[in-house]
Amino acid sequence: MKFMKLGSRPDTFYTSEDLRCVSSEVSSDFTIQVSGSKYLLHKFPLLSKCLRLQRMCSESPESIIQLPEFPGGVEAFELCAKFCYGITITISAYNMVAARCAAEYLQMAEEVEKGNLVYKLEIFLNSCILNGWRDSIVTLQTTKAFPLWSEDLAITSRCIEAIASKVLSHPSKVSLSHSHSRRVRDDDMSSNRAGASSRGWWAEDIAELGIDLYWRTMIAIKSGGKVPASVIGDALRVYASKWLPTLKRNRKLVGKKADSDSDSDTDSSSKHRLLLESIISLLPAEKGAVSCSFLLKLLKAANILNASTSSKMELARRVALQLEDATVSDLLIPPMSYKSEMLYDVDIVATILEQFMVQGQTSPPTSPLRCKKGSMDRRRRSRSAENINLEFQESRRSSSASHSSKLKVAKLVDGYLQQIARDVNLPLSKFVTLAESVPEFSRLDHDDLYRAIDIYLKAHKNLNKSERKRLCRVLDCKKLSMEACMHAAQNEMLPLRVVVQVLFYEQARAATASTNCEGKMTELPSNIKALLAAHNIDPSNPNAAAFSTTTSIAAPEDQWSVSGLKSPKSKLSGTLRSKLAEDEEVEERFMNQDGGRTPSRFKAFCAIPGRPKKMFSKFLSINRNSNDKS
Repeated sequence: MKFMKLGSRPDTFYTSEDLRCVSSEVSSDFTIQVSGSKYLLHKFPLLSKCLRLQRMCSESPESIIQLPEFPGGVEAFELCAKFCYGITITISAYNMVAARCAAEYLQMAEEVEKGNLVYKLEIFLNSCILNGWRDSIVTLQTTKAFPLWSEDLAITSRCIEAIASKVLSHPSKVSLSHSHSRRVRDDDMSSNRAGASSRGWWAEDIAELGIDLYWRTMIAIKSGGKVPASVIGDALRVYASKWLPTLKRNRKLVGKKADSDSDSDTDSSSKHRLLLESIISLLPAEKGAVSCSFLLKLLKAANILNASTSSKMELARRVALQLEDATVSDLLIPPMSYKSEMLYDVDIVATILEQFMVQGQTSPPTSPLRCKKGSMDRRRRSRSAENINLEFQESRRSSSASHSSKLKVAKLVDGYLQQIARDVNLPLSKFVTLAESVPEFSRLDHDDLYRAIDIYLKAHKNLNKSERKRLCRVLDCKKLSMEACMHAAQNEMLPLRVVVQVLFYEQARAATASTNCEGKMTELPSNIKALLAAHNIDPSNPNAAAFSTTTSIAAPEDQWSVSGLKSPKSKLSGTLRSKLAEDEEVEERFMNQDGGRTPSRFKAFCAIPGRPKKMFSKFLSINRNSNDKS
């Protein structure tokens, strides 16, 4: 840190009772009162350098001069008084702003006396303070105690410009003054690693600034146009991690603020909200400048602090741009109000998914444009053909990337559904809306989706039949693996129609697979072929609907397996018979109560083609014969 010494006389100020005096052979002739402290001083050394004191003495004959709102208080006044007496004082970045404001208040300018305090302080500020990295930051921090004075004297703006210019220049040209960044830079230079880490050497140092000064400094840095967006994003992440971590630990305290009228709690929440919204406004516009995980952490903080709707929607839009990079834990956002009965904010995730799908609808052209013959000469035609081919290749890459992103997001959504399905207060409509928000082609298999449905059924055992049917409507039984089919066939919480479909597809797939193993092109029964055709299954490719299971993050108690299950001809047939018998009893009861009229549910069950009982007995016999042959 740089400093400046002024004066050569020793310090002769002392305290006598409640007074501050100067040891001198000449008796003091007037009194100055500053912020409750009294000084017995001499007129000549002070009036010769302070124009304000000259005017006050001429206007008021009283011997006591009141300075009630003196900038910097007694410390800054005593610094100026010692300068007037020629006593040695030390000026550094820590007291530079206070001394400059006090000198301006006392009007210690060059017009009063040559080489006055204002002139010396300005020389030191411009030639030393603003040329040093750490000195500029410390000086900028001290301006917070004197906001109006610092703005009028342009100290704040000059410090911000100095810091921004150093960030935009090469680190080797900056005098870091033994700060944290100096150590980081020295380590990088010694190990010959002047890469991405050295590009953001300034991030941790300016993170010490308050949010108002930090915001202005970052605006100046961004306006320079030389710092990459990724480096700006890293700097914002450093600042957020320094000032926002207490919000996670004190989430319960934040929730209690609604019941308490504490002004300190309200002020703290308002300051944190302002800090968060300022960080959001500084986010670079470029995609990938900040990670999706960081954006979702900001969104969690926005919910806890009840940030503005515009801020949350901006975060949701940015998250949607890179949603494929998110994880399930990132999406577990706490609700906005602590009074909410739900564990997570499902609505904001639905908004993110909606934004993601809207952005993906702008699909590029799938085929290159064709030029008419004779419309252009050969040179133009060949040149335009090259351009069209390049554009087509770029569009194909973009389309492929978009398709890949949707596949990743589909797996992400299914994993998220498994987590929120445990919430007993999660409405069925919200669960179904999230499940249906993913395009059908994005799910290569439905094992993870089935696992989420199974968890939801276990946590919500009071669902009626219509609600269970609505829940399972999004499930495609053709895309279940054998393990999932075996589990679903014995899942008594599933609707009967789903179990029938699962058993049908599994038996048809097993029957077709057995014919292929024997090398015979055996014709399948007509009723099976009809049902396969009705559900868009190619009988010659029975494995088309079979997909490998995906990794799940479900808890151990929610995992399902088929270990220990018996073959379909024993256990599965018994389960189906019990379900069919139970359903027949229910239907007969409804028909008897309704005067023999067939209820709508029974009509829906009868819509399953080909008399289920007879068909499944035939399926089971096919499977038994294939097992005997093998």
